[in-house]
Amino acid sequence: MSKITFLGAGSTVFVKNVLGDVMLTEALQGFELALFDIDAERLSDSERLLNSMTASLGSRCTVKAYSDRKAALRGAKYVINAIQVGGYDPCTITDFEVPKKYGLRQTIGDTLGIGGIFRNLRTIPVMLDFARDIHEVCPDAWFLNYTNPMAVLTNVMNTHGGVKTVGLCHSVQVCMPRLFETLGMDPNGVETKIAGINHMAWLLEVKRNGENLYPEIKRRAAEKQKEIHDDMVRYELMFRFGYYVTESSEHSAEYHPYFIKRSYPELIERFNIPLDEYPRRCINQIEGWAKMREKLFASERIEHTRSLEYASYILEAMETNKPYKIGGNVMNTGLITNLPAEACVEVPCLVDASGVTPTYVGALPPQLAALNRTNINTQLLTIEAAMTGKKEHIYHAAMLDPHTAAELSIDDIVALCDDLIEAHGDWLPAYK
Repeated sequence: MSKITFLGAGSTVFVKNVLGDVMLTEALQGFELALFDIDAERLSDSERLLNSMTASLGSRCTVKAYSDRKAALRGAKYVINAIQVGGYDPCTITDFEVPKKYGLRQTIGDTLGIGGIFRNLRTIPVMLDFARDIHEVCPDAWFLNYTNPMAVLTNVMNTHGGVKTVGLCHSVQVCMPRLFETLGMDPNGVETKIAGINHMAWLLEVKRNGENLYPEIKRRAAEKQKEIHDDMVRYELMFRFGYYVTESSEHSAEYHPYFIKRSYPELIERFNIPLDEYPRRCINQIEGWAKMREKLFASERIEHTRSLEYASYILEAMETNKPYKIGGNVMNTGLITNLPAEACVEVPCLVDASGVTPTYVGALPPQLAALNRTNINTQLLTIEAAMTGKKEHIYHAAMLDPHTAAELSIDDIVALCDDLIEAHGDWLPAYK
């Protein structure tokens, strides 16, 4: 029996969406859905939920929870990863509260910035443990990574883990439809081209029947920018740099040095920037889980409609050899010519039985490539820190982070990194 292994299966709602999609895909019937998580209670919830779904949906997949990771991986054809190392308490709290002592504020902290750096440093060792297990018990498996920080972790699994890995993010699928919905435009028949890096990929082309829709987008966006709304940062970036970016304004606000500034506190209100947004979401999710859990298990039939998540479509394309196009995170093998070869980039990819084949993009507009490189610098130095175990590279990564460097002195950046290393304790390996 072929096997799909889900690491981080305690993320019950996400498991429901991704593996529910698998259950509704004819080409994936008969697969074992192997679940693994270090939280036994949440793992049990997911197993129970998925078993109910197989009955409700008439799926021929089987569900099995494992307490041993290597056993869960053994013989897997596909591995889906959605772990979070350290969780909200203590690690996310640490990522946000320690920088506040230095006057450094964040919105999400899961991709770049000081929070993203330390999220990477505690996650990379776990990912490399996965890679070692995969080489031993399922060496030919494809690894579908949903865990942030996406670019760094996908890079590490490919280059240092030696595992066939593609990184998957929601922002590419929803970029154009949500933009058009917000602006009151019709998304039907619209063709797009999106490329860059994860959470900072660019809507390079947006056309209908050959007509460039950017002039109308910018006209409507200029009108909308006269009022307070939830996407003000992205609109501002589009007006200043020419192109719309894939990731939300709350994320984008902390990827640049322009928006969250102690010396200009009025920018927070002007651009409607939700400081501490991720901790708020975590608290709401934790508080809401009990009610959601009760609701999920109260129903005798658990319904599901195939979602927009890429995973099931990728596996279907690989199983059937029917090509499917995704926006995937892959290594930059000459795909974007004005970004570093060492970087992980987000580009259109074709998926079929041969695997994931990225497409050539060429050069990005120079201002967009420059913005991407400011984030890539920190990504690559974070990897250097993790792989060498040298503390100096943690400092380098933080000193080159656009938001951190714009707010703090070098001395304060080094002191902040030392404080975060101490606060995280055993969640991090020892650095020399």
